[in-house]
Amino acid sequence: MTNQMKALVKAKPEPGLWLQHAPVPEIGPDDVLIKINKTGICGTDIHIWNWDEWAAKTVPVPLITGHEFAGEIVELGRDVTDLKLGQRVSGEGHLIGKHSRQSRAGKFHLDPETRGIGVNEQGAFAQYLRLPAFNVVPLPNEVSDDIGAILDPLGNAVHTALSYDLIGEDVLITGAGPIGIMAAAVARHVGARHVVITDVNPDRLALATRVADVTPVNVANQDLAETVSKLGMKQGFDVGLEMSGNQVALDQMVEQLVMGGRIALLGIPPGKSPVDWSRIVFKAITIKGVYGREIFETWYKMIAMLENGLDVSNVITHRFKIDDFKDGFDTMRSGASGKVVLDWT
Repeated sequence: MTNQMKALVKAKPEPGLWLQHAPVPEIGPDDVLIKINKTGICGTDIHIWNWDEWAAKTVPVPLITGHEFAGEIVELGRDVTDLKLGQRVSGEGHLIGKHSRQSRAGKFHLDPETRGIGVNEQGAFAQYLRLPAFNVVPLPNEVSDDIGAILDPLGNAVHTALSYDLIGEDVLITGAGPIGIMAAAVARHVGARHVVITDVNPDRLALATRVADVTPVNVANQDLAETVSKLGMKQGFDVGLEMSGNQVALDQMVEQLVMGGRIALLGIPPGKSPVDWSRIVFKAITIKGVYGREIFETWYKMIAMLENGLDVSNVITHRFKIDDFKDGFDTMRSGASGKVVLDWT
């Protein structure tokens, strides 16, 4: 194996990424080296490309970015015994600490010492990735490399959607980005009755109907309350999944929920947002903030669902060779795409 590899690097504190050569990572006794086959472009990667305020205060320069990936193991640390060479894998991109109360209690996704590959540590936009064996998730034959490369965002969707029991419930999803669309597919897969997804982007709403059996509503020119009436709901939605980070969408969700309704919040609004807390209190609404995936329960659940018929393949709308990465990022930044996958083979 050569000691140099291609990598997409945040090489300068300004907009863009640069395809450069970097040293192949050296692994420790508890690590594996993964040859990357496919990677997904995430909204976080767009923030890093754009070099917005969040990225500038979070991401060290230089850094290999990227955290959505699928590949195969090509080297094992000397203490790794439960994985094998040639094994197809994806992995959890949150690197946890071992000292917090949460981590020691097995609530790994709540560990405050968490660091992210491609954000705080060297990432997966490269031909090779070093990853702790603890974070590796083997891929069954039923899960392709393309789907393996988007298990990270699918995990966000699964974590959010499965925050509450959805069997027989009416679900409102605000935000028809790729994660919102995948959450809609999950909600239908696990037994929700009606799933309505809202956005102002007609391309994204059309994509949602190609991925899942959902009712799209463009709130720029359609009345959500009319949709509720047409679907025969008596009081409103039982569960809301907020994926947009838009304050107006959250306000609308609160109004359309039943008394005692439940909201799972994944979307991140910019800055501080005014909230009508009295409305939330008087409607006895439960709100849960969702971050990342439950490690590793979400991974078990989503892989089981993929093996049992969950199909989110249509959420991938574009594929590019890594040398054409700029086209991939331009496509993602345009807002006229679903997931974009980069091919490193």
